[in-house]
Amino acid sequence: MSALRGVLARAGQYGLVLALALMANFAIPRLAPGDPLVGIVGESGALLPAAEQRAIIRRVGLDRPIVVQFGRYLGRLAHGDLGYSYNKGRPVSDVIRERLPFTLLLLLPAALASAALGVALGVRAAWHRDSKTDIGLLGLVLGVEALPAFFLGTMLLVLLAVRFPLFPVSSNIPPGVGLMTVHGVGEVSRRLALPFATLTLAGLAPYFLTTRSSMLGTLGEDYILMARAKWCPTRRVVRHHALRNALLPVSTLFSLNLGFVLGGAVVVETVFSYPGMGRLTYDAVLARDFPMLQGTFLVFTLAVVGANALADMTYPLLDPRLRAGRRGIGHVVEEPAP
Repeated sequence: MSALRGVLARAGQYGLVLALALMANFAIPRLAPGDPLVGIVGESGALLPAAEQRAIIRRVGLDRPIVVQFGRYLGRLAHGDLGYSYNKGRPVSDVIRERLPFTLLLLLPAALASAALGVALGVRAAWHRDSKTDIGLLGLVLGVEALPAFFLGTMLLVLLAVRFPLFPVSSNIPPGVGLMTVHGVGEVSRRLALPFATLTLAGLAPYFLTTRSSMLGTLGEDYILMARAKWCPTRRVVRHHALRNALLPVSTLFSLNLGFVLGGAVVVETVFSYPGMGRLTYDAVLARDFPMLQGTFLVFTLAVVGANALADMTYPLLDPRLRAGRRGIGHVVEEPAP
């Protein structure tokens, strides 16, 4: 019964978060400066007669009270309708369905690469604590972390696409490139290389610092000292004893970062002209495209909430101590009376 109450309480929390997120998704585009008429008919909208401007605003429903607009938004959302894009002239759901695979194709491998590289470097730094290796890796990773993603991407673009033209300047995948051919895979890989490297380096520091800190704590445990006293090989001590426990916070960090991976690519996709969700959001902001902004923000919100739910569900599976603690709830062992 207590477990059921916990699940219901957590579901209520997620429901409240989604409700607040829906209100924010609806309100934020309307609070931003600018005229939505420009997004609907272009820059020439300001030159139209006032009567025509009012007719256009009335046609898209922006003349209604804000409460009525929000009610209509929730009603359409309940039927899976994300609205009609002013700028693209198409249903928002169709545009998102086209752009989302491009973002996942770029961001998921970059997130895995950041986690793998950060863990490997963090383990090496912790094993060689206070040595030149540790200090050098720590300084290098923190130096990369201090660089904004747009600056890092621009530098890679200038160096490897302009100064030394090893990769294309634009990461926009040409139409007609087939992913099922060798040429298509090679072309897509060349165009994804620079944004992939940027996202990997930009997301490296949290995994490195978390792994290093967790490993330093684990390496001081008694069972690690006993294993080293028994002359166990270094690789075995690290992999089979220290790393398993040290990876618990890293796994939680990875699950949470998956939620932010969609929204975090806005700058990188804009720098490299990559046709993903980030570039779509940037274009929608410039065009004051309310329905498109609401749709992209909703996708980002669902990704964050889903990642938090994934972390909540998987952490007890990874930590046997938490499972044992949950099984022990309600089971009190009484000592015999003297």
